[in-house]
Amino acid sequence: MAQPPVIRLHPEDSVVIARATLLPGAPVGDNVRSTARIPAGHKVAVRAIAKGEAIRRYGQIIGFASEGISPGSHVHVHNCEMGDFSKDYAYGENAQPTAYFNPQATFQGIVRPDGKVATRNYIGILTSVNCSAHVAGVVADMFKRNPLTGHDPLADFPNVDGVVALTHKTGCGMTQDEPLRVLRRTLAGYARHANFSHVIVLGLGCEVNQIGGLIEEQRLSGRLRGLDIQTMGGSRKTVTAGVAFVKDVLAEANNVKRETVPASHLTVALQCGGSDGYSGITANPALGAASDLLVRHGGSVILSETPETYGAEHLLTRRAVSKEVGEKLVGLMRWWEAYTEREGAEMNANPSPGNKAGGLTTILEKSLGAMAKAGSTNLVDVVQYAEEVKARGFVFMDTPGYDPVSATGQVAGGANLVCFTTGRGSVFGCKPAPSIKLATNTPMFKHIEDDMDVNCGTVVDGDETVQECGARIFDLILRVASGEQTKSEAFDFGGAEFAPWVLGATM
Repeated sequence: MAQPPVIRLHPEDSVVIARATLLPGAPVGDNVRSTARIPAGHKVAVRAIAKGEAIRRYGQIIGFASEGISPGSHVHVHNCEMGDFSKDYAYGENAQPTAYFNPQATFQGIVRPDGKVATRNYIGILTSVNCSAHVAGVVADMFKRNPLTGHDPLADFPNVDGVVALTHKTGCGMTQDEPLRVLRRTLAGYARHANFSHVIVLGLGCEVNQIGGLIEEQRLSGRLRGLDIQTMGGSRKTVTAGVAFVKDVLAEANNVKRETVPASHLTVALQCGGSDGYSGITANPALGAASDLLVRHGGSVILSETPETYGAEHLLTRRAVSKEVGEKLVGLMRWWEAYTEREGAEMNANPSPGNKAGGLTTILEKSLGAMAKAGSTNLVDVVQYAEEVKARGFVFMDTPGYDPVSATGQVAGGANLVCFTTGRGSVFGCKPAPSIKLATNTPMFKHIEDDMDVNCGTVVDGDETVQECGARIFDLILRVASGEQTKSEAFDFGGAEFAPWVLGATM
């Protein structure tokens, strides 16, 4: 059956969404016809909207009319702007007991000696400072397959997924308070991550982020080996020592097997990037349905990107298990308001140009669609950037909206798998965690199918419901957690995307 030309998301909405590009005169509902060309995924008014009046999508305020808008008009940045409005946080009003499944779903995971469960099995090379980044890369490159000769140094170690160097641009020229603590917390989260069997931390020797200080402050031990270039006698000797360490532990790292474990051992990072007008209609709510399934099977999901939740936080506080948890989230919003003001920016600097080209007008609209990734279960905790996630269920982590920085914090917090929705075609990996890419629309999925794992455009195409698509995503999560390779893994994405949050002055 032919689909209607527009999508209406809520009876109280003053706009509808173009299912495909609309030409002037196309019917958009309520006996209204479009008065202009409306790009796919963009908004069109279905009634007159007075200047200063709230514009609604999802039944929520996404902005205010900067001029009078007539029925059938294109609604976007030229006539929709930000404005202040009151929010009722109604802490815990919609919280309700979680209907857990029994028995739980299972996957084939790698159980570590400390009881944590891995979805991948890497050897990691971290750096304390940017000055040791090249040396770390040289060590990792020694264990890569040569595409010309076909020689694979890991051929005899089939259970090792690779040796990966995760480098960054900081570690020195920084203040020794919050910026250093955040960096160390991030590095420690990776050093302890279940998806690493062993870890080396490489430093220069004179940096602010001393390896000894990192190990002592974060109480790191066991699988970690620290090396610094100055003490070792230079780059070549450090590379030799690093390569020797990896060779020494390869047999031990390879001595693992996958076994059946409950889905409660999964912690999934929820990400969106390169969003468009369909994100909040297809991929994000479908991932939300998958998130609900995982939580009901005892697992955890981490929603982040605080600036991209701004304006929708009052819907999450209603799901908080306590007022204290809800107030933590509101407190984050106040911090970000002050932070952007101090930096001479504004929260509505997000959406990006690509988001706007895809139909998203304000941060309020983007946030309302982005939060759908977290489904409908209770908000059980709110944590700092890169803080270890201990609660089971839906957790919020404070991160920037920039995808690599946000995902780095989530993985440092313990996420052993990433689900990433995109409408414009973001390509992303996140070693040591596998990254599943979810397309919001069918044309983009077909255009860059080599990078996309799931087409959620089927929802707007009318081929399946949000719940059916969510069930399909959940099944893929279990398969990927069991070892099935994602598209980004096939392209070896995930090393260069490591990006700890840089705070404070660089001096």
